[in-house]
Amino acid sequence: MPKNLKRIDPDTHFRALHHLEENPYITQRKLAEKLNISLGAANYCLKALIEVGHIKIQNFKANPNKSSYFYLLTPNGIAEKTLLTKDFIKRKTSEYQRLKFEIDQIKSKIRDYEI
Repeated sequence: MPKNLKRIDPDTHFRALHHLEENPYITQRKLAEKLNISLGAANYCLKALIEVGHIKIQNFKANPNKSSYFYLLTPNGIAEKTLLTKDFIKRKTSEYQRLKFEIDQIKSKIRDYEI
């Protein structure tokens, strides 16, 4: 695994692939907003995803603005997104269960104080 990809948070990796699949014409600025990261971090993430072969980048052929790109998930990117989705669901389910337990504990203590 390239060292750049090791530095990308798994949730950011998953969400980046998700947003790119949903909207391959998304700008780096908009992707950064959706991922809640800086524009530089979004650029770093995209470069890492290209390097590892999860996405391909292409110019709009008909667009006179040659800095406009679209991003395509590769077969490896689709397979990785599937694995990341499973891991994301496991992590978020576990996080939800921990939070629910903590909230239930706090609610129980509050009820103990009520008369």
